Amino acid sequence: MQAILDAPDPSVRKGIRDRAMLHVCYAGGLRVSELIALRIEDVRFQPQANVLVHGKGRRERCLPLWKTTATAVRAWLAVRGVVSIPELFVSARGEALTRSGFEFILRKHVRVATQHCPSLSSKRVSPHVLRHTCALILLQATKDLRKVSLWLGHAHMQTTEIYTRADPSVKLEALESVMPPKLRSGRFKASDKLIESLKSLSVMRSTNKPD
Repeated sequence: MQAILDAPDPSVRKGIRDRAMLHVCYAGGLRVSELIALRIEDVRFQPQANVLVHGKGRRERCLPLWKTTATAVRAWLAVRGVVSIPELFVSARGEALTRSGFEFILRKHVRVATQHCPSLSSKRVSPHVLRHTCALILLQATKDLRKVSLWLGHAHMQTTEIYTRADPSVKLEALESVMPPKLRSGRFKASDKLIESLKSLSVMRSTNKPD
């Protein structure tokens, strides 16, 4: 993830924009639709840097921004210039970005990042992978599915439970090396109670499946 965030060239306008987009998408665990719908007025730097996200079903959530993310967004706003639309991220022609446009940008930077992180060559990195990675890091930091659910804007907790279907201790420990410093909270240890709870959920789902 760090290799992808470092891929855009910060010395050119497009690279500054791409870096800010990747940071916001990853740190906020945003859906692509939420990212491209962000407006300048949705970002606040005082008293604390945050962004207002307009999610599915007209649900809104206000997310604090990591310091590095806020710095990336400030850099973009400094070179964004005056355009006729209110969207935060715009194309080189001053138009709103599309879903396919962001997916193209992400693929481009993944290719660059692969040069520094060869293991990426065996992975399919989509916008949802950024959201998924954010969710797992939040789960490790908070150990609370409810907080992860609120952060991602899930309407139901059942949607968030997908992040615990695999062995959580194995999956979360694998992310330790890419965890942002401010979220580093030590080694995650799954309690016996949690493991039994996850097993029970798995059994209940398999039992309730229609014939």
